[in-house]
Amino acid sequence: MKRQFKIVALAPLMMISAACTQIDTRESSASTSDPSQQVSVKSPLEIAARRKIEKLQTIMEEAKSKQIDVTREEAVVWYANEFLKFANWDEANPDAIEAAFGYERHFAPNKKQLAAELPNFERNKVIDILDEGIEKLGKELRGEIKRRPVVKVDWQNTKAVDGMFVSNGKPVFLYDYFSKSVGQPLGQPDIYNDYLGALYHGGADLYPVDHDRAINSFLVKEDGTFDEELLKKLTAIPNDNIGYLVAWLMGIPKWVEEKEPEIRKGRSLFQGFDIDNPLAREVWGNILRKAAEVTKGKKVIELGFVLANEPHWYSEAGHWTGNYEEMQGISSYTLAEFQKWLNNKYKGNLARLNENWGTKFASFDDVEIEIPISKALRGKPIWFDWNRYNMYRATSWFTFMQNELHAVNPDADTHIKIFPRTFYEDSRSHGIDVEALTELTTMIGHDAKAMGSPSIRSHISSDWWKKYTYKWDGMSMLHDFTKSVAPNKIMVNSESHFLSSGQWKVMDPRESYVRNVYWLATLQGMDANMAWFWMRDPDGSPEDRLEGELNFFDPGLAGAFAGSNNMQPHVSNEVTQVMFDLNTYSEEIMALRKQPRPIRLFYSETSAIDLNDYMTTQGKLYRSMFFEGFPLGYATRNIITKQDNLTWDTIVVYKTPNVTDSEFEALQNYLDSGGSVVMDKQSLRFNEYGQLRENTLRANQGNLIVLAKDSDLNRFRQAALGAVNPNNLPDIEFDIDSPLPFKTTITRVAKTGDNKYLVNLLSVGHEPVQVNLSYKNGGQLKITDLMTSNRMDSSFELASEEVLLLEVEVK
Repeated sequence: MKRQFKIVALAPLMMISAACTQIDTRESSASTSDPSQQVSVKSPLEIAARRKIEKLQTIMEEAKSKQIDVTREEAVVWYANEFLKFANWDEANPDAIEAAFGYERHFAPNKKQLAAELPNFERNKVIDILDEGIEKLGKELRGEIKRRPVVKVDWQNTKAVDGMFVSNGKPVFLYDYFSKSVGQPLGQPDIYNDYLGALYHGGADLYPVDHDRAINSFLVKEDGTFDEELLKKLTAIPNDNIGYLVAWLMGIPKWVEEKEPEIRKGRSLFQGFDIDNPLAREVWGNILRKAAEVTKGKKVIELGFVLANEPHWYSEAGHWTGNYEEMQGISSYTLAEFQKWLNNKYKGNLARLNENWGTKFASFDDVEIEIPISKALRGKPIWFDWNRYNMYRATSWFTFMQNELHAVNPDADTHIKIFPRTFYEDSRSHGIDVEALTELTTMIGHDAKAMGSPSIRSHISSDWWKKYTYKWDGMSMLHDFTKSVAPNKIMVNSESHFLSSGQWKVMDPRESYVRNVYWLATLQGMDANMAWFWMRDPDGSPEDRLEGELNFFDPGLAGAFAGSNNMQPHVSNEVTQVMFDLNTYSEEIMALRKQPRPIRLFYSETSAIDLNDYMTTQGKLYRSMFFEGFPLGYATRNIITKQDNLTWDTIVVYKTPNVTDSEFEALQNYLDSGGSVVMDKQSLRFNEYGQLRENTLRANQGNLIVLAKDSDLNRFRQAALGAVNPNNLPDIEFDIDSPLPFKTTITRVAKTGDNKYLVNLLSVGHEPVQVNLSYKNGGQLKITDLMTSNRMDSSFELASEEVLLLEVEVK
C-alpha cells in the first residue's frame, strides 16, 4: 500500500481543501476560544507541553548523572520553549498571522481559518517533539540504544582547510539561515546559537532597500570617497564568529545613472546594471578593493564572498524574467564587446559569419542583434553565438570581481549563488556557464533546491511524485556536476530551499523528508548551507520586514512566512537534529564522499545551447543510472583534458549531437590514451552550428561501444555498467526487493580498514523495500547501526525515506 503523505493537491479546489486540512488540530478547550482575544491564561496544550518539558528535563538530569550526552534533548527543549512563545504571539495577534497567510496565494482563500488553527498546531507539534525526545533518551537510559555524543560546531574558530571546514580537528558541516531576523544584532543569543546556527553575515538581508547592504553600489560616492556610515556595515561586524559577505548588485546610485544613461540597459532581476559598462566596473572595482581591505583577516569572510545573488541574464523572448524588464535590449557597450568576441571567434573571417547568419554585414563593427532573441532561432548559428557570448561576458564580469578582491586579499575565498535551474533546465539564454564559474571561484556556490511534495503551482509539473517522495534530481545533478568539475573545493549552498520555496510548501512537512534531503545533499558534497529563512524575532513576532503593509516587487518574501518552518517546530528541530548527526559522523560522511565515480556522463554546453530538450534528456539519463551503488560523475572537454582520466572507467555520450571540434578532439584523445566511451549513433555528428562533421570517433587504443540511435536508457545503463572495472564496484553488494518496477534506494560504501566498511542507505521511494547485504567474495557479516550501536541482521526492511548509516565487518 502506498505510504500516505499529507500533500498539496494540484487541482485548485483540492488545493484550497488541502490548505485547510494540513494543520493538525487535536482537541483542546483552547481551540474553541476567540483567536482575537489576547492570551491571558495558558492553553491546556501549553500546560501539557510544559509538563512534558519538565519530564524531559528530569530525564536529562538522570542521563547527565550517568555521563550520557543530552545535547539533542537540549535542542528539543529549546525549540519547545521557543515555539510555545511563538504560538502565544500568534494567538494574540490573529490579524498579523491572517495577513501572513493572505500574502501567499495558495493559502489566501483560507487565511482566517489557518490563522486560527496555527497556535494549537504549533503546540501539538511541540508535544510531538517532546514525546520523541522522551522516548529516545528513555531508550538510551534503559540500554536499548547507545548514541555518540554530539559534536558541536565551533562557531568562532572553524577554518576552511584542504577542501573542507574544520572544527576542533574534525571536518564539520556548517548550517544557518540565509537572511535572519533583520533588525536584530549579530550575536543575539536567541538567534545566533547552536540550534539555528551562528554564522555572521553582511549583505544577506533581502529586500529592505537597495542601499541597505554590506557590499553594494552605494558605498562609493561620486568623488570617489566612501560613505562612512554604510562602510560601518562592514567595519562594525564583530570579529567573533565566522561568516560570509554578499555582494548585492541590484541597485545603482543616481549619480551613476546621470553620468551613464545606459547603465540600466541589459540589467537583470538581481543584477541591476549593465555589467559591460566601464563606469559600473570602475565603481565596483573601488568597492571590492575596499571590502577586501577592511575585512582582510576577519572571521566574517571565512565562508567567503558571495559574488552575486542568483545571477542570470535570460535574453530569449517570452521568458518569465521579462516580467521584471530583464534584458530588454543591450547597451552599446555590450554590443561592442559582442562584436569583438565575434571577430575573435571567426578569426576575422567576416564572410564566414555572414554565411552562418545569413547576413551581409560590411564589417564586424556593423554587426547587430535583436535582444531579446527569438526562440525560433534556437539551433541557428546566431543563437549559438549570442548565447555563448552571453556566458562569456558573465564569466568575464565575475573574473573581474574576483580579481579586484584578490588584488588586495589574495587569500579571500569566493563563490556565487548560482541559480540551479541554469544548469538542469533546458534554457541556455541566461549567461551562466556553470562549469566556467565553478572553475573560477575558490569555492563551489549555488542555492540548490528540493521539493518535499507536489508543487503548489499548477503550471509546474510534479510527475516525479509518481516515483519519488521528493524532487531530489535537480539538486543531485548540480552537486555531482560541480563536484566533478572541482572535486577538491568546498561547496556552499548559500540559500537552501529544502524546507519551502515559492514552488512548494505545506503546513506539515515530513520529518523523514527533512532528514533525508539534508543527509543526501551533504553526502553529495554540501559543506555549508544557509536555509531560507529565519523570520521570527526573539519575542515571537515576525521580523521587521514582515510587519505592517507589505508591497514588495517580489512577492516571494511577503509570502515566505506562511507555511514555513517558522510555523513548524518539528521541522526546525529536525534540521538541527540531522545537522547534529551529520557533524557527529562527519568523518564517516567524508569517507563515503571519496567513493569513486566510475561512470562519467558527457556534458556538452554546445548541445545544451543548441537543443530545446537537451537537459530534459540528460536528466532522464542521470536518473536511470543514479541508483547503482556509487556516485555518478560528469565529463566535459575541460574535465577530460585537465583531470586524471584514470579516476573513471567510462564516459557515456547520450543524445549529444552538437559538439565543438575541441570537445570532439578531447573524446578522441581520451580513446587514443586507452579510454572507454559508450555512445549512440546520433551523438557527435554536428558542430556548434549544426554543420555535419566528417570525422567519427575511432576506438584506436581504447574501447568504443556505439549503440543504435534508438537504444533505450536500460541498454545504455547495461553497456556503461559493463565497462566499469569490477575493482571499482563496491565490495558490499545489495540485493533489494522492491514492489516497484524502478529503483528508489541510494547506497554508498567506503572501506575503512581490513574487512571493515561503512554503508549508507537512503530511500527516496514511497514504499519500503527489503534489503539483503552480502560480501562479494562471501562470508558472514557483522552489521552495526552506528546511530543506535545496535546489531542488525544482513536482511532488513528499509522504510520510505529512512536513512541508515551502518558499520559492516566481514568475518
